[in-house]
Amino acid sequence: MAGWFPRIYDAAMKPVEKTHFEKIRADLIRRAQGRVLEIGFGTGANFRYYRNVDRVDAIEPNPAMGKQAAKRIKKSPIPIFTYQAIAEELPFPDNTFDSVVATLVFCTIPDPIRAIQEIRRVSRPGAKILLFEHVKMDRKILGQTQEALTPIWRRLCDGCHLNRNTLGLVEQSGLNIQKVTSNYGGLFLTIECTNAL
Repeated sequence: MAGWFPRIYDAAMKPVEKTHFEKIRADLIRRAQGRVLEIGFGTGANFRYYRNVDRVDAIEPNPAMGKQAAKRIKKSPIPIFTYQAIAEELPFPDNTFDSVVATLVFCTIPDPIRAIQEIRRVSRPGAKILLFEHVKMDRKILGQTQEALTPIWRRLCDGCHLNRNTLGLVEQSGLNIQKVTSNYGGLFLTIECTNAL
């Protein structure tokens, strides 16, 4: 993982967070309830939006990212417990969580199919699965551009795949998709699901 990437992430994302992503994050995360698992908490951008939940267990494989989140954890009104772990091997028992949140993280997970299987395993039946992700676009030229840029982008941006079809992966996973909202011409999607009963 790029050692410089965690240090610049918040500064690089600040303009788009302020103008676009903050509202999307807030609207999605307020749907979480009970005990929450957050996948890939990064620098903790979501932590301030949790309200009516019991606690948040948050995983992040990159320790440098986790260090950046320390101030946000202290400010949170909700208990937040962090773990250095990967989404493909979640360190939790079956049927633990009422909600799972993942924002702008599935693009970086090496084995997203395994990660979804693990999310299903640790989620209770009917649990909410709340995703906000950038995806490969349906428009031919833009999709081809994403394909062409992905190899170098992945090396520069901590493993990020511009061309990942996260919605397709979710559709094949057995999760029950409740709502998909397209943002910015389909480049970003919010995907609200439930774990199959």
